[in-house]
Amino acid sequence: MIREVVSSAILFELRDPRIKNVTVLGADVSPDLRHASVRISVMGDEKTAALTMHGLTSAKGFLQSKVAEYIKSRYTPELRFIIDDGIKKSVETAALLRELLPAESDDPDSDEETEMVHPGFDLNDDDDSEDAMDSADADQK
Repeated sequence: MIREVVSSAILFELRDPRIKNVTVLGADVSPDLRHASVRISVMGDEKTAALTMHGLTSAKGFLQSKVAEYIKSRYTPELRFIIDDGIKKSVETAALLRELLPAESDDPDSDEETEMVHPGFDLNDDDDSEDAMDSADADQK
């Protein structure tokens, strides 16, 4: 719930120009519900991420009040924002893999790969089913 509230508030209600290209990935709440770590991802360089963090820190009170409106509990969790580099690292890893792995080509070898996935399966092979029907018919007679 915290992730949804914070995400929609950042997207639709904050007007701070420092906060842009932010994705709220999740929120981890402490067992006593007094603290919440909100994991975010910022697309851009380190300077953009630092500016976004300053903007979110200054908007923390506003975002906590939005969370308090939706969550009915004794305490409103104190928000703490953490940059999660997981998405950025996965994009970098995918780019490295694309460079290292050879591109797929249109070889006749690609048909062999399909046969290995479905060995012994032939769409045009109807003889086995007719033989099975003939033997069933013979058993009935």
